[in-house]
Amino acid sequence: MEQNQVSLPENAYRELRPGEEYTPPMPATASPREVTPYSVTMGVIMAIVFSAAAAFLGLKVGQVFEAAIPIAILAVGLGNIRGKRNMLGQNVIIQSIGASSGVIVAGAIFTLPALYILGLEAAFWQVFLSSLFGGLLGIVLLIPFRKYFVKEMHGKYPFPEATATTEVLVSGEKGGAQAKLLAVAGVIGGLYDFAVGTFGLWTESVSTRICAWGAAAADKFKLVFSLNTSAAVMGLGYIIGLKYATIITAGSCLVWFIIVPLVGFLGDALDPAALAALLGVTRQDLLADPAKLTSAENLFQFIGKPLGIGGIAMAGIIGICKQSRIIRQAVGLAVTELRGSTRQPVAVGRTDRDLPMKRILAVLVATLVSIFVFFHFGLLDGWIQSVTAILVVFVIAFLFTTVAANAIAIVGTNPVSGMTLMTLILSSLILVSVGLSGTTGMTAALVIGGVVCTALSMAGGFITDLKIGYWLGTTPRKQEAWKFLGTFVAAATVAGVMIVLNKAYGFVGEGALVAPQANAMAAVIQPLMTGGQTPWMLYFCGAVLALLLTLLDIPALAFALGMFIPMELNAPLVVGGLVAWFVSTRSKNADLNKARFDRGTLIASGFIAGGALMGVVSAVLKFCKVDWFLTGWAASNAAEWTGLAMYLILAAYFTWHTLKAKTEK
Repeated sequence: MEQNQVSLPENAYRELRPGEEYTPPMPATASPREVTPYSVTMGVIMAIVFSAAAAFLGLKVGQVFEAAIPIAILAVGLGNIRGKRNMLGQNVIIQSIGASSGVIVAGAIFTLPALYILGLEAAFWQVFLSSLFGGLLGIVLLIPFRKYFVKEMHGKYPFPEATATTEVLVSGEKGGAQAKLLAVAGVIGGLYDFAVGTFGLWTESVSTRICAWGAAAADKFKLVFSLNTSAAVMGLGYIIGLKYATIITAGSCLVWFIIVPLVGFLGDALDPAALAALLGVTRQDLLADPAKLTSAENLFQFIGKPLGIGGIAMAGIIGICKQSRIIRQAVGLAVTELRGSTRQPVAVGRTDRDLPMKRILAVLVATLVSIFVFFHFGLLDGWIQSVTAILVVFVIAFLFTTVAANAIAIVGTNPVSGMTLMTLILSSLILVSVGLSGTTGMTAALVIGGVVCTALSMAGGFITDLKIGYWLGTTPRKQEAWKFLGTFVAAATVAGVMIVLNKAYGFVGEGALVAPQANAMAAVIQPLMTGGQTPWMLYFCGAVLALLLTLLDIPALAFALGMFIPMELNAPLVVGGLVAWFVSTRSKNADLNKARFDRGTLIASGFIAGGALMGVVSAVLKFCKVDWFLTGWAASNAAEWTGLAMYLILAAYFTWHTLKAKTEK
């Protein structure tokens, strides 16, 4: 079969009619080359490179890009450059192993940097083992759900990221044009962000404080609008799309334009001590300076984030309730297969073969035992605490697996940070009840949260890989088996990168990495473990808001995320989403609109990958004490105006280059 003849069948994206079967480009009767020294080696290299890139971007802006699309493009491009044929099966394996990067990174960086933020330490082995065990747990817990999500629900779930990646793998076999386009966009995005991060040629973000009236509005009315100028974040907005970018930013608008100004107005009439009690603040430096206490930025920290945390937790609970039927079905399917393992096995086609259930259970038991040993001898002292911790990990990871997979299947966004916040709250309360508190309790709860977070992140990301394999005809058991290798490599990489970034930038103080999710985790866990004030009322209000949004059929999770991620990181998502909407609606020709949107996806992926990779380079230079940053210029008003101008130029270039797409004749 010549690869330039590969195409998806007509029923790839729609529901099947009664009695209709789906036949992938690599049918069950074929024997494609999948696992080869080349595919495994390239997959490992992709896992290392994209783990480093995703770690930097996630810690910097709180958004971890999914690596599946750029890895698929690179795999196809490299295969074409080498003149290889019949690479579809191998490219899927490359993508599957390499895509471990983004999911493992999300699990680690959303939780473990909170250790540094709280003044604790995280050793390499703690980060590595937390990520490794969480990744293994996510793989084995998801496999029993594979048939339901990728086969039984065929055509009912859109799988946006899997769709894009599959299209890349199929159409990319026709030539290397897509890889070249990605490379050009990667260079532009990388150089753009490198100029900011390494030289400070313009500011990384702009705000309304740039003008006199904006500064006055911020000081008097607590009204501030800010915008990150990164190419990578603009690319993220394009891929997320205008709908969800708008919903996320709407959460920011509610906090920054309504709640913060309102509380700031009321704060002027309150005694500082009363206001501090209302906000749950105990820091003496803020109490001594009421003006500092009621700055727009501090009010966001004290109000917006707790509201968002409550909303995210409630959205996770709602998700579990909606997925209860799926959980029962998957467990029943697993039990049925396990009971049938003693009888004569039924012949199963190559494209429907999973790892045997006995092997899955063996890996699950081994992983849980290893986690228990890790907790008991590395973090905790008593048996009761260790048993409690392992039960928390298993029960929550199992229940939330379907929520993560369902979110990816429907909107392509994994709500892992919100589910992990709820895990931290529950695990902290439970651990306190068995006598664990203080710094030991915070360390234990955060590592537990890291394991669960990585497990859920892996479950959501891995369902994308398996759906890609289903559409193209890959052997599932090969994807499942080699995913373990990708998990190991990504876990080791992110542990090393996190330590380097902590030494180069840090997570607290001037110029530190933002790490918004980790900051939220730290804010949640500290009062629970140290007996401080916990803003339960704000959590409750956020939860009620999530219920109301759900009743109105508005994605509560996306809205709540916008409430606790800074405005400057959410507003650029709308810019990217507007570019996506504009280029995909300009023509009356639907095929041309699709071609433009697909071209924009490649450019956005290039911006993301290039910007993130050059961010890692900037971090390494800083770690090596190479300082080329123009501190005086970067702090000037002129640098901020330059940043705004450069951002507008970048957006114009993005739009112009995307509109150059043409339909195939």
